[in-house]
Amino acid sequence: MLHGKHIILGITGGIAAYKSAELTRLLKKRGARVTVVMTDGAKEFITSLTFASLTGEPVYDNLWENKSGTGSNIAHINLTRDADALIIAPCTANVMSKIAHGVADDLLTNLILARDPLKCAMAIAPAMNVQMWHNPATQRNLQHIKSDGIHVFGPASGEQACGEIGAGRLLEAVDLANAIEQLFVPQSLTNKKILITAGPTFEAIDPVRGITNRSSGKMGYALAHAAASAGAQVTLVSGPTALPIPHGVSRIDVESADDMLQACLAHSAASDVFIAVAAVADWRVAEPATQKIKKQHSDDVPTLQFIQNPDILHTIASQANPPYCVGFAAESENLIEFASAKRLKKGIPLLIANNGPATFGADDNQVVLIDENGAHELPKQSKAALAHTLMAQIAQRLIRKS
Repeated sequence: MLHGKHIILGITGGIAAYKSAELTRLLKKRGARVTVVMTDGAKEFITSLTFASLTGEPVYDNLWENKSGTGSNIAHINLTRDADALIIAPCTANVMSKIAHGVADDLLTNLILARDPLKCAMAIAPAMNVQMWHNPATQRNLQHIKSDGIHVFGPASGEQACGEIGAGRLLEAVDLANAIEQLFVPQSLTNKKILITAGPTFEAIDPVRGITNRSSGKMGYALAHAAASAGAQVTLVSGPTALPIPHGVSRIDVESADDMLQACLAHSAASDVFIAVAAVADWRVAEPATQKIKKQHSDDVPTLQFIQNPDILHTIASQANPPYCVGFAAESENLIEFASAKRLKKGIPLLIANNGPATFGADDNQVVLIDENGAHELPKQSKAALAHTLMAQIAQRLIRKS
């Protein structure tokens, strides 16, 4: 969603400015053009050379200096005229106060006043000491900033550079990059509640062994991010993965298929959409051992008895008033034939099919949409881009359904 976008990144004077370098790198990696504007305070923590090297563009840090090469010395006007968004990360309590009260005493604050809000979105990512964040003056400024239509990303809670613990930490760079993407996503799922399963399940054999699969969870997590970006309230029920929680998503961690089913049943009635992306184990051991199964002899192989796991998607779809149910089918052969049969068996309106072995752990994917009108193949693309495409397809189907 950031490909071809021009982002102005304002950096103010806080220790969290080091995270802005990683944010710059991520925005560039996602295809954005990044122009950095630094305050004098920011340069006390990190150099302009760092950002010039990362962006390949001059860094703006002086209201009176022309670096555009155009002959115009009105940087505070010109910089935002071709920009798609102005992001301030980190944004200190001092700069929040200036934004709230229209103070313009350097290049960055002049840019803020000169921005055309109809053409250039704006967001701040606060970063400060926990007491500064909770100070009534800061909270008044926060409400004023929000009322002016400026987006606020964060802050996060945790240990701070000063040693204190609480709210005021700058969001991590990847969370900020994901939040910035939301500025460019149509809010087609506003007020919708979406329940998504992701990742593998783990079925215990004994306390140290179990049955699982190669699902990375990347597709489900990408869909959760895309849904949240489109304005939805997202609950992500996740099997064991090492993936970070997408910004704005509520995650429930589970292990087994039965754990996942119980979590889904607890939230499905209040959901508008249920998307079953998780690679759920088809079987589990009937009686897991309470202690580790010891190896006795080379020819002494234990016998395991399996029972079938519950069908989570079919269970949710069979409810009296089910959410709009979307399934995933990971096949290794006869993709459309097997996936079409699976859609009918599950009793769901939409199934998304792919070649499972080709996509597990990969960063890209190619899928076929299967519904009552047949099969429609989508081009191969990154899982992140595909997730936005799929959520747009689901949003369109919800409109037609209503």
